[in-house]
Amino acid sequence: MKRVLIITYYWPPSGGAGVQRWLKFAKYLRNFGWEPVIYTPENPEYPEADKSLFKDIPTGIEVIKRPIWEPYNAYKRFIGQKKEDKIQSGFLTVKKKNPLIDNISVWIRGNLFIPDARRFWIKPSIRFLLKYLASHPVDAMVSTGPPHSMHLIALGLKNKLNIPWLADFRDPWTGIDFYQKLRLTKQADKKHHRLEKKVLSTADRVTIVSWNWALDLNWLFPRHYDVITNGFDPDDFSLSDQKIAKTFELTHIGSLNKDRNPEFLWEVLAEICSENAGFSDDLRLRFIGKCDVSLFQCLEKYGLSSRTQKIEYMPHEEVLDEAAGSQVLLLLLNNTPNVMGIVPGKIFEYLATRRPVFCIGRTGGDSARIIREAQAGITCDFDDKTSMKTALLDLYDRYKQGSLQNSEGEIDSFSRKALTEKISSLLNELSDAR
Repeated sequence: MKRVLIITYYWPPSGGAGVQRWLKFAKYLRNFGWEPVIYTPENPEYPEADKSLFKDIPTGIEVIKRPIWEPYNAYKRFIGQKKEDKIQSGFLTVKKKNPLIDNISVWIRGNLFIPDARRFWIKPSIRFLLKYLASHPVDAMVSTGPPHSMHLIALGLKNKLNIPWLADFRDPWTGIDFYQKLRLTKQADKKHHRLEKKVLSTADRVTIVSWNWALDLNWLFPRHYDVITNGFDPDDFSLSDQKIAKTFELTHIGSLNKDRNPEFLWEVLAEICSENAGFSDDLRLRFIGKCDVSLFQCLEKYGLSSRTQKIEYMPHEEVLDEAAGSQVLLLLLNNTPNVMGIVPGKIFEYLATRRPVFCIGRTGGDSARIIREAQAGITCDFDDKTSMKTALLDLYDRYKQGSLQNSEGEIDSFSRKALTEKISSLLNELSDAR
C-alpha cells in the first residue's frame, strides 16, 4: 500500500456537504492500493454533527487530530450569538440580523482572516507535520478546500519536503459565489489572489468538481485541471421497498441560502394553485436542511406557507430515505456569476434515488448537463416562468396518472468507487513521477 496524507478540515462527526467527498474517497482508496492518513482538527467549528457518518470510516485508518484555535467565540459574541450556536457557511442567514453588525462582521471576516478563519492553524500544522513525516513518510498528499487554509498547510509542506501534492477544490477560492460580498479592500483582494495563484502554480495536480469551474481556474492560472465530480455511494441507498409520497411532494435537501431562493418559482406555484384546486390540494413543499430566512418570507408572500414543511437537520442516511420517497426533488442553484459551474453534491444523490429532478439554474450549465445526460429531469432558467409552469404541470399530470416513474439513465460513472479510482490514478501518476 502506498500512503497518502489527506489534509481536511471536515471529518466525522462533522455533518453537512463538506465532509462527504473525502470521507467517501478514503472509504474506497484501499481498493486501489492507497492507505489514507487523515489530518484534521480536534475541535473544529462545523455547522452540524452527524455521527451516522462514522460507519464510512475505514477500519484501522490513521486519523491524526490536532487542536485548532479559531476566533469564533469572539465573533459569536460580536454578532449576538450564543457560544453553542453554529456558524453557517456561504452567507446563509437562518435568523434576522442587525445590518450594521452584519456588515462589520463580514468586513472583518474578509479582510482580517485571509484566506479564512482557520489561518491560525497553518503554521502549527506545518511544524507538527514536518516532525510526523520525518518518521512516517507518505507517497503523496492531498489538501481539500474550502477552507483554503488547508491548501496553505500543504503548500508549506511542499516547499519543505517536495511531497507530490494534489490540491482539491470542492469550491472555488476567489471565484466562489459570495466572494464579492466579503467587502474586501484592494490589499486584501490582492492577497487572496496571490495565495490562490501560489497554490494553483505549485501543486503538482489540481482537481475541481465541474467543467466550467475548470475553465474559470484556467483564466486565473493557465495549466491542466482535472475534473472529478462529486458522486453518490450505492451503500447509502436501499430503494427496493421505498414508499413514495401520496401527495405531490417537492423536496429540497441541504442548505439553501439567499442566492438559491428562486422567487419566480414560488410565484409560478402560487399561480398554478390559484388556477387549479386539485394542484393546490395535492402540493407539499419540504425543505430538509438549513434555509435562509428570505425563503420563508417568500413562501409566506405567495401564500405557500401552509403547504410547507421545514426540517432543519437530520442524519445523512435519513435524509436520503426522505429524498427517495419524494415525488420530485428540487435542485435550486445559486443565481450568481459562477452558476455555470455549480454542481451541488446533492445532485448525485438525487440521481441515485432515481426520482425526477426539477432544477432551477442555467440550461447550459454543468448541473443541467448532468441531469440531461442522466435523463433524470428538467432544468429551467431562473427567470423562465413559462418553462417552469409547463414543466410543473407536466410533472403533476404524470403524478395524477401514476406515471411519474423513476429515471433509468446511466449514472454508474458518478459512483464514489468509480470516482475514487480516478483519484487513485492521479495519485499513482504523482508518486510514480517522483
